[in-house]
Amino acid sequence: MTLQMIIALAITAFMVILIMTDKLPFGAPPLLACLLLVIFGIADIKSAFAGFSNATIIMLAEFMAIIAALQKTSFITAFKKTMFNMANKGGMKAYVLMILVVMLGCSLFGTGSTAYYVMVIGLLSTMPYSKKLPPSKIIMTAGFAANHPLLPFNTALQYGIVLAVLGSAGVTANVPVATFAMVNLFLSLGFLLNCLIQYKILPDHPIAAATEEAMTQGTASSSLPKWKEQVTYAAFVAAVIGMILQSKIGDAGYAVAGLSVAVILVTGVMDFKEIRDSISAPIILMSAGVIGVADALGSTGLTDLVGSAVAGTLGGHINPFIMIFTFCILTSVLATMTGSTIGTVYVFAPLAIATCTNLGLDPTAAACAIVVSGWCGHFLPIDGMPAMIMGVGNYNIREFWKFTIPQYFIRLLALTAGALIMFPM
Repeated sequence: MTLQMIIALAITAFMVILIMTDKLPFGAPPLLACLLLVIFGIADIKSAFAGFSNATIIMLAEFMAIIAALQKTSFITAFKKTMFNMANKGGMKAYVLMILVVMLGCSLFGTGSTAYYVMVIGLLSTMPYSKKLPPSKIIMTAGFAANHPLLPFNTALQYGIVLAVLGSAGVTANVPVATFAMVNLFLSLGFLLNCLIQYKILPDHPIAAATEEAMTQGTASSSLPKWKEQVTYAAFVAAVIGMILQSKIGDAGYAVAGLSVAVILVTGVMDFKEIRDSISAPIILMSAGVIGVADALGSTGLTDLVGSAVAGTLGGHINPFIMIFTFCILTSVLATMTGSTIGTVYVFAPLAIATCTNLGLDPTAAACAIVVSGWCGHFLPIDGMPAMIMGVGNYNIREFWKFTIPQYFIRLLALTAGALIMFPM
């Protein structure tokens, strides 16, 4: 191991520790790490901060603004009415339909949308107790459903990261967005399967009162006139189409999303300050910063070194399913423990890609599964969504683990299988 490798590894470890300890605001540690890479001569300014000109990061920033605009539409009001109508009916059918409605809503907002899960859990927390369908059965299932799109066509965040990690590893891979969406569908079906299995054993008790913030977001109504809502929906559809066609039309696909944001600005759906705040959100700073760190680890040869070592340890006849499943567990566990999903993905995905390359395997399936697995922890109530679900649902830790631990393994098994089916190695 060379001195450059050691320094790059130390900077990466320092970044992870800062993220874990919350000593700096979210998004700041990767920026500090990029500066240290320059100071110690591991990368120049252009390379260290290359993530800020990365096409996929630009696309993610554009989608952040579009999703913020969607939150102003009457979709929120219609969603609220639908959920309460179903809750009043009660029973297994209403239980399944409520989960499906939440998953359908997640299709618009995408996996990992904080605003969406806060809205969903806040709304569900206002449900009165009913023996027909206790809210404690819904908070757990529909709460986590806010992270699982039923129709995963808005996969901008995860899809962009897959392209970024493959690109940083020097792998040229054809990853059609529709095929990647199918991998996400396998994950969502695994989640739905666990909900069906656990229906009868979910707890039946009153829930805690909603937080003021959740109540406010959950009961919000549309703040836009009808024509502006139509503009917002059209802008979202255009941006998604651009993303889907990106593999065929190149960078123009990213520009379509940017033009959609411009339409939102010109029509007054959002003002410039709102758009600026959305596209410079901390998650964008985090995503852009860790690309530079990942590139530095690769340029020093550390990633290839670790990949070769892992490949040698596993041997030439390791089952691809077991290898990917193991990397998914490592990624999701560390993401859960550190609270840094994207940072953890950028640590483990390049290692898995290098391992596959050294074993002579196509790394696309591994990259897709590992990136998505970063959002598949939730078995510990130490992150925003699981913590809010446990608190609002008034669950004890035994009740919480009884649902989340089976959910964790069922989803990762489905994710691994889906990745290998859609992207054979």
